[in-house]
Amino acid sequence: MKPIKTTLLCAALALTFGLPALGEEVAAKKLRATTRESRTAKPEAAPDAKDYSELSGQVVYQVLLAEMALQRGKTEFASQAYADLAVRSRDPAILQRAIEVAGHARRLDLVLELARLWVEVEPDSQRAQQVLVGVLIMSNQLEGLAPQLIRLLDADKDALPANLLALNRMFARSPDRQAVLQLISQACKPFFGLAEAHYAVAVAASAADQQEQALAEARQALAQRPDWEAAALLEAQILAKKSPAEAIRSLQRFVERHPGARDAQLQLARVLVAEKRYSEARRQFEQLLLAYPDNPDVVFPVAILALQENDTALAEKQLKHLVTLDFQHKSAPYYYLGQIAEEGKRSDEALAYYQQVGPGEHYLPAQVRSAAILSRSGKLDEARKQLRATANRSPELGVQLSIAEAALLRDAKQNEAALELLEQELGKQPEQPELLYESALLAERLGRVEQMESRLRKLIELQPDSAQAYNALGYSYADRNIRLPEARQLIEKALQLAPNDPFILDSMGWVLYRQGDLEGALGYLQRAHSQRPDPEIAAHTGEVLWMLGRKEEARHTLREAQKKDPSSEILTEAIKRFAP
Repeated sequence: MKPIKTTLLCAALALTFGLPALGEEVAAKKLRATTRESRTAKPEAAPDAKDYSELSGQVVYQVLLAEMALQRGKTEFASQAYADLAVRSRDPAILQRAIEVAGHARRLDLVLELARLWVEVEPDSQRAQQVLVGVLIMSNQLEGLAPQLIRLLDADKDALPANLLALNRMFARSPDRQAVLQLISQACKPFFGLAEAHYAVAVAASAADQQEQALAEARQALAQRPDWEAAALLEAQILAKKSPAEAIRSLQRFVERHPGARDAQLQLARVLVAEKRYSEARRQFEQLLLAYPDNPDVVFPVAILALQENDTALAEKQLKHLVTLDFQHKSAPYYYLGQIAEEGKRSDEALAYYQQVGPGEHYLPAQVRSAAILSRSGKLDEARKQLRATANRSPELGVQLSIAEAALLRDAKQNEAALELLEQELGKQPEQPELLYESALLAERLGRVEQMESRLRKLIELQPDSAQAYNALGYSYADRNIRLPEARQLIEKALQLAPNDPFILDSMGWVLYRQGDLEGALGYLQRAHSQRPDPEIAAHTGEVLWMLGRKEEARHTLREAQKKDPSSEILTEAIKRFAP
């Protein structure tokens, strides 16, 4: 028997769903050979006590009739004709062809009936057993299947470990995971001397949400094969469902005992990343890098973790190496290389990297950053042309690119032109949420309060769960110190929708400050500033500290913020007022 994964399962899928029909000539030749063999068979082999040779002409005629029907698309007639002939003749070759044709006709019921007959006729035929088991699996008739599975598994000792590991894939589409677990447990029990049998039961138990059983079986597999990485990975996967920390400890123990277990070490590093234990993850990846310096699955995480910890030198080195490797997704490393070059004030290099970013999640930000670099270099018109050219190539990005172009105009102090651009886009898409939001913010900058309010209220009507819309409207009232009760209600609504957004926390602190609750305001502002040290949040925090009489803290907060953002106008103004 070939491995189940390539014989039992594939045979079931192929035989029951559309194997190409034999041509009439091929079928005739096949049946002539069959009838010649039948003439020499012992009389007692014929089920109806007739001389089988008397049926030869009728057999050939009926086969040709069925094949002609099949070629003309009359699959139901062909399948029934073959089934009738197979039942009368009980010939294995005819039975196999009848199963093929019934499968082509999507007659799973007929396939099952014929497969059972085939096993009855040839009880020692591995092929017949494989087909029957496959059809039972496909029709989700799992009860009583264990003995047949055991026979198939036991028939090929050499392939037994591989076949045990393939069991769960055979039942991947079965909806009753408990029934699958029961069946696989029964089928594997005679083979529990092999770690693969326990592993198969562990996988089935985990899929059936029987995690304690799954863990026990995975550990038994690992006990029988202590260096088996697959079992160690399965144990960690099961543990992670309940406790990622336990999964990490499990992998750490395995890697300590087996330093060469690279797959386990790679998984350990990935789980550490998922748990935001970046320093530990980086150490694991750096060890892997020594063993696999040209493996993209190692090089890329090392680079990203280096970026996470602001080690731009290592990140840049690994990213440059990564783009020389056989790596399908090179847009990501090119984008990050562009960011590193941009932050290092190497504008031409950054532009060259961004140009190599292709379609995908990094394409839009690369285009926007390229345009920003051009604009900062005094090439605003060129930047705008680039964004518009990108929009022509990628119309689906039109809204985001228009907003990016408006941002360039805004940064260049051309607020009127920026708003006019967004108004033109809104004329085409009057209910586009992003355009409504961005145009509202620009309208406020220009003092067009009524336009700002109408845009934000329309956005709230279109998207009642838009935390940013509630926040923007509430903050605009709080900042102008008007309609404070309504402002607070709007910001409270925003906070319900996005409780950890630092800008909404800042708005809540600011409206409380306007209402005279300085202590309450400071709590929200400090929480916001710890999450996002934004210049405006820092300015608000400094002002509230000053008003509370904590002047040294206010000066320190404002000056530290200015070190990070020396060009911030709001910080400059706050320092003039409170920390000259």
